Amino acid sequence: MSILENVQRVTEQMQHALEKSSFKKQVQLIGVTKSVSSQVASELLAAGVTHLGENRPDGLLEKQAALGRTACTWHFIGTLQTRKVRQIIDAIDVLHSLDRLHLAEEINKRTNRTIDCFIQVNVSGEESKQGIAPEDVPSFLHEVGQYPAIRVIGLMTMAPLTEDQQQIREVFRTLRILQQEVAAKQLAHAPCTELSMGMSSDFEIAIEEGATFVRIGTTLVHI
Repeated sequence: MSILENVQRVTEQMQHALEKSSFKKQVQLIGVTKSVSSQVASELLAAGVTHLGENRPDGLLEKQAALGRTACTWHFIGTLQTRKVRQIIDAIDVLHSLDRLHLAEEINKRTNRTIDCFIQVNVSGEESKQGIAPEDVPSFLHEVGQYPAIRVIGLMTMAPLTEDQQQIREVFRTLRILQQEVAAKQLAHAPCTELSMGMSSDFEIAIEEGATFVRIGTTLVHI
């Protein structure tokens, strides 16, 4: 199948999942290009994908040099080392991996604009995953309020790699409940209206549970 056919298929699957969901929110597809060339990223854009995601600073800057800063909305979805903030912070539109106060402080120091951020939450509690514990989200939100460059637009998580769909669903459901609790506080620096969750193997479950951003790579770019 071509990339265009992949995009069309995924879009249809997203729509079907949204129809099954009780959360009738618009869902934004992020094409994850971390393992492919700039040419493949260009084909995704040509197929109608308007948001691209990278997990390495070098990969993001390389593709942006080839495609242009304004070619799409640029998402950084990987762990961001503090020492790399200066390199990419003004090259991205959305950060999906805010997970420590020192990172927020560095972002605030290195940019003169407001950065839309997702707080990365380790809902499953796996040691192999980054993110803060769900119970630490309220205090973390309070602390990042001191940095005017940070706007927390939502929460992000990754489900465990398992065939147990109920376990995956529970992780996404837990994040959605937490996001709703934060949004209800109506914090000026943290509207927290969005949910970044779901990848190639589980995006349909994520949409059913309220995801508003899904991060899909393999399913889109594998031909």
